[in-house]
Amino acid sequence: MTNNLFGNARGRLRPPPSHPRENADRGGREGDGVGADLPKRASARFQTIGNAARFGAGLVVALAVTAGAYAETIVITESVPENSPVLIETPMLASTVGDMLLPPVSQRVPQAPRIFFGSGRKSLGRHGGDWRMLVGRAKDTRLLNVYGYARLVCYDENYTFVTDILSQVEIKDYRVYTLTLREGHRWSDGHPFTSEDFRYYWQDVATNSMLAPTGPPRALLARGEEPRFEIIDEFTIRYSWSQPNPYFLPALASASPVFIYRPAHYLKGFHAAYTDPAKLEKLAAESGKRNWAALHNSVDNMYRFDNPDLPTLQPWVNTTRAPATRFVAKRNPYFHRIDAEGRQLPYIDRVLLDVADSKLIPAKTGAGEADLQTRGLFFNNYTFLKEGEARNDFSVRLWNTVRGSHLALYPNLNVNDPVWQKSVRDARFRRALSLAINRHEINQVIYFGLAIEGNNTVLPLSPLHEKNYRTDWAEFDIARANALLDELGLDQRDDDGLRLLPDGRPMRIIVETAGEDTEQTDVLELIHDTWKQAGIKLYTKPSQREVFRNRIFSGDTLMSIWSGYENGIPTADMSPEDFVPTSQQGYHWPKWGQYYETMGRSGEPVDLAPVKELVALNERWLDAMSPGERADVWREILEIHADKVFTIGLIAGVRQPVVVSNRLRNVPVEGVYNWEPGAQLGIYQPATFWFAPSDQSDVQSDVNRDVQRGVPGDLQNDPAG
Repeated sequence: MTNNLFGNARGRLRPPPSHPRENADRGGREGDGVGADLPKRASARFQTIGNAARFGAGLVVALAVTAGAYAETIVITESVPENSPVLIETPMLASTVGDMLLPPVSQRVPQAPRIFFGSGRKSLGRHGGDWRMLVGRAKDTRLLNVYGYARLVCYDENYTFVTDILSQVEIKDYRVYTLTLREGHRWSDGHPFTSEDFRYYWQDVATNSMLAPTGPPRALLARGEEPRFEIIDEFTIRYSWSQPNPYFLPALASASPVFIYRPAHYLKGFHAAYTDPAKLEKLAAESGKRNWAALHNSVDNMYRFDNPDLPTLQPWVNTTRAPATRFVAKRNPYFHRIDAEGRQLPYIDRVLLDVADSKLIPAKTGAGEADLQTRGLFFNNYTFLKEGEARNDFSVRLWNTVRGSHLALYPNLNVNDPVWQKSVRDARFRRALSLAINRHEINQVIYFGLAIEGNNTVLPLSPLHEKNYRTDWAEFDIARANALLDELGLDQRDDDGLRLLPDGRPMRIIVETAGEDTEQTDVLELIHDTWKQAGIKLYTKPSQREVFRNRIFSGDTLMSIWSGYENGIPTADMSPEDFVPTSQQGYHWPKWGQYYETMGRSGEPVDLAPVKELVALNERWLDAMSPGERADVWREILEIHADKVFTIGLIAGVRQPVVVSNRLRNVPVEGVYNWEPGAQLGIYQPATFWFAPSDQSDVQSDVNRDVQRGVPGDLQNDPAG
C-alpha cells in the first residue's frame, strides 16, 4: 500500500513501457501496486534493476524484472474504510442548506468520496477563512485550477500516480485504459458527472474540425493513432490503442492537464449539434465572435478558469468575470473529497486573487498582503521578506527547485533573419556565447554562491547525470570564445570594437524577457559585460508575456531568457521529449516543435542534422524494450546537448521563497517547487490547508527556527535540493 495522505492503495505506477513485448520482461516489487496486480503465473522472485525515482512525469517505483512475468493488468485504486465517517455540514453552507437552496452534504459528495486521513505532518483541520494571494495579471485565474489540482489521476508527494476524481484506473499492456468514475460525483452546479461528459469531449469537441482544427491533443495519440473510445456504462470509460501510449497518464496528472471531459450539460447550449444554429449565430454576433465554434471555445476553457459560468470539479469556483482587480473563488459545494472526520474539503472557504503589478508583489507580500505566496517571489527577495516576518506574522520558507537551469538563454534556431539564423545554427557560435559568460560571477553576485553553475541539463540527483553534461563549454574562457568567433569568420569589427555580421551589421543581440522581475535583468547585465569582451553587444527587451511568447513562436525573436528544462532529475523511463523539438514551447526551436506536435500541419520540418538526430533518438526511446536501452538513448541525447549547446544554461538549484501565514497549517516546511510534475503548490493539495484561530499563530515558531537554520548551511550542503 502506498504511503499517502488520502489512503490510496495499489496506487504506484512506473512509467509505461515503450513496447508491448516489454511487459513480458517486467514485473513489480513485492508490496508495490505493480507486483500486487501481476497475474498468478508471474514469478515471486524479483530482481531490482533501478532505484526508486523520486521526481518526474510518470515516475514512481523502482523498476523490477522477473523471468516469464507478464504485467497484463495494473490497477490504480484506493482503499475504502470499513466505516465511512459521519459527514459534517460546512458552516459556510449551513444556512443555504437550511433554506433548502442546497442539498445537505450527504447528497453533495460521491458515494465513495476520496478521504484525507492526515498524518503526523499534516493534520485534520477546520473550516473557514480566506486565502489571500497576489497575482500579476487577470489570466492568473488559471492558478485556481493549477493549485486546486483536482485531476482524474494525480501525483502524491512521492510523485506516484494515485486516483483522485477517478475511483480506479485499470491498465492493460499500457495500451488499454479503463477509467472508473465515483458514483454520485457532481459538477459544481450540482449536475451529475458521468461518462456522457467524456463522450461529449471526444465526439463533439476533440474530433470536431470546427472546435479542434488540429485534431485531438498529442497525449491522446499513440504515434499519431487516435484511441478507440468506448462507454462501458454511466461511470466507466475506456481508451484503447494498438500500441502503448506513454503520454496518457502524465497528461492527466499535469499542472496544465489534458481535460478529456467537459460539462456537456452546459456546453451543449453553445454547440451547433444541440442548439438552433440561428440562435447560436446571434449569440456569437452579440459576443463579438465570428461563429458558433469561436463562441463555444470562448466559454470552454477549463484550464484558464476565466468563465464563472463554466461548471468545474476543482475545490474552488471562480465567481468573478474579467476585467477585475480582485477575483473571488468560493468553495465548491460538490467537491469530491472529505477528511477522516467527515468534513468536506476544501477547508478554506474562499481564495482571493488580488491583481498587482508583478514588480510590487514582493513588497506587498512583505507588507502582509498575502497568506500564502510563491508567484512573483524570487530568491533575491529572501532577505527583504525575512525582515517582515515578525511584523506581519508570517514565515519565509525556502523550497527546492529541480529545473535543469534556473535561468537559460534560448538562441532561436528558427529566427526569421537569415543572417542571424545561419550564425545561431552554428554550434561554434553558441559555444562561444556560452564560454563568454562568467557563471561564477553571476552565482556570487546574485545567488550568494549557493547555486550550481553550468549548462541546462540534468542535475546530480538524476541517475542519468554525468559531470561533463553540465561543464562542457560552460567554463568562463574569453580567449577561447574569441577564437571560435574568429574561426567562424566573424573577425571584422567596427570602431566600437563590435564584431560585424557577414552583411556588415554590428553584432547586437537583443535578449527578450517577459519583463516580470528584475532578476533576469540583473543576470543579463553581468552577461552584457563579459559578452562585450567578445565583441558582442547585449540589449535587453522586456515585453508582456503573451507578446514575448508570440514573438518567439513567429521567429521575430533572436534570443530569449527563460527558465531551463522543467524536470532536471529524470530517470531513463521518463520521456526525453523536453530535450527534443516536440513542442512549440521550446523557445530555441518553436517552429520545429510546432511541426511535431501538429504532425506537420503547422511549423517547419527539422532541417539541422544534430536536431534530426535528436528526433530519431526520441523515436528509438519509444521503441526501446529495456531500461538499459532507454538509458543509452537518454545519454546520447544529453551528450548531443552538452556538445551542441542548443540552450545556454546559467545556474541551477536556486531556492524558491514561500511566504506562509503563521496561522496557515499543512503547508510543508520543506518542499519541491516545480511546475511539471508538481503543479507548484498543487501536489501538496491546498484543499487540505487550513487556518488556525488567530491566538494560535505562534505555533509556527519552531518552523521559523528550522527555516532559519536552513540558510545558508543547508543550501551550501545541498544546493541542488
